[in-house]
Amino acid sequence: MAPSDRTPDALHADAPGRPQRADGRRNQARVLEEAFAAFAEHGAAVSIREIARRAGVSTGTVTRHYPTKEALFRAVALHRIEHLVRSAEEITAREDPATAFFTFFALLVRQSAADHAVGDALTGAGFDLQAAASTAIHDFGAAMAGLLSRAQRAGAVRGDADAADVKALIAGCIARPDDGTAQRRMIEIACDGLRPRPAS
Repeated sequence: MAPSDRTPDALHADAPGRPQRADGRRNQARVLEEAFAAFAEHGAAVSIREIARRAGVSTGTVTRHYPTKEALFRAVALHRIEHLVRSAEEITAREDPATAFFTFFALLVRQSAADHAVGDALTGAGFDLQAAASTAIHDFGAAMAGLLSRAQRAGAVRGDADAADVKALIAGCIARPDDGTAQRRMIEIACDGLRPRPAS
């Protein structure tokens, strides 16, 4: 993802309302770039001190723009969630309901394993993004529920599965260290478990 794509104006919402000087904008951009990289590598556990060190600024500079680590993590994670919502919309538009859900499930596992900020956001580790009452979180929940319900109506997913089950399965898939084939195997196992059981 290009740096310009990773630091949209929406991520500056936590900054003070007064106009920023050029050096302040540059510092904030550096903080966001390093926060993206640090949270992707370590998830919500990474410290403000570490992000400041990577960005080459003081911790005070970080907290001037993002008063708490929760605020910074939320800005980063919600940006990732917005991308997932768009992916869900694209998958829904091009694939049949029975296929779309499993395609999106596999995408969520891959993204969560590659980017710990996504994994922590989706599984609720670190910070409660639901409490942020974000449009992105609402849209993600709606997208997930829509894909799941359409797959269930198509008979591709067992009727008693819900979004909490899906999130738990994602967490289980990304908890397994990937040796090159383990992730694909875990996705297959989880998807098999979500499919309807044959009638006895």
